[in-house]
Amino acid sequence: MPTAIAVTSPELVLPSPDRHTPTAVALKSAGQSPKTYSLDQALTEMHQLIEYHGYVIVLCPASAPQAVRHRLHAIRSVLESDRIAFVRSELPPLGLSVLALQLRQLSVCDFSPGVLASAARLLSHYIYAGALLGSVARLDRVPVTLRSHTKSWVPGTQFAVLAAPRTAMVKATREAVLPPPEFGTKLLYAPGQLDPAWVTDTLADVWQAQGAVDVPLPAESARWWATGKLVEFAAAIPDISVLYQLVSSVRREDCHWCGLELIGDRCAFCAAPLLPPSERVAAAPEVTTGARALLPRGAT
Repeated sequence: MPTAIAVTSPELVLPSPDRHTPTAVALKSAGQSPKTYSLDQALTEMHQLIEYHGYVIVLCPASAPQAVRHRLHAIRSVLESDRIAFVRSELPPLGLSVLALQLRQLSVCDFSPGVLASAARLLSHYIYAGALLGSVARLDRVPVTLRSHTKSWVPGTQFAVLAAPRTAMVKATREAVLPPPEFGTKLLYAPGQLDPAWVTDTLADVWQAQGAVDVPLPAESARWWATGKLVEFAAAIPDISVLYQLVSSVRREDCHWCGLELIGDRCAFCAAPLLPPSERVAAAPEVTTGARALLPRGAT
């Protein structure tokens, strides 16, 4: 069976685009209170996933409550398993859902669990995640100028905010431009209490998106963006063959601690850092020239 991709909430699970893409596992141990879902039940849930899939990659938003993160680490500690990878992500909710979908698509390819888990960091560079907001008065996850704070109190003012892979903010008008992806993407948008017209018309046109798809708004989005007056959006590469090429073009190393393959500078399963060049034969991981041409400027 493919490596299991797990998330901390069922709202982070996007529909499978085809019959080959497995769904993600929404962990009950992360979404329910310890009073209603005991540690024994949580351990059983994770143990069954390991037994069935072999390895489990858990995507956990960096904004998740500390109690959720502690419980996930407690589960791994009690099970004493090196087959569970916890990947924390700074992406906003819809962007994290897209990342989970991409890992699900790649899980049926020939990537080893270690490469798949560490690929999450690389793939995040390809996800342009943001939101159309009716107010930025309480937004603290993206730098907001005093002028923008002041304008947010003017009725009818809307802001287009980009949170990843870089930050940007503009007043949402027909002439407004957020930094566009430098590769072909498909746009997903999740309406809250705002009309999505600016996203589906202006933004989709400027970004030359290959279609715009309406998806449900994650419940966490209003808290993440500090307002319910929003339309969250995420643009990402939809073609699994391109994703496969990008990940496979990165040099692989063997973790000196657990032995799993990895890309990047740290093993996603045991968290061991890559050894210094003087202590290993291979050089530091790098993206080949062909794959780098698809990366956004400044991505590594």
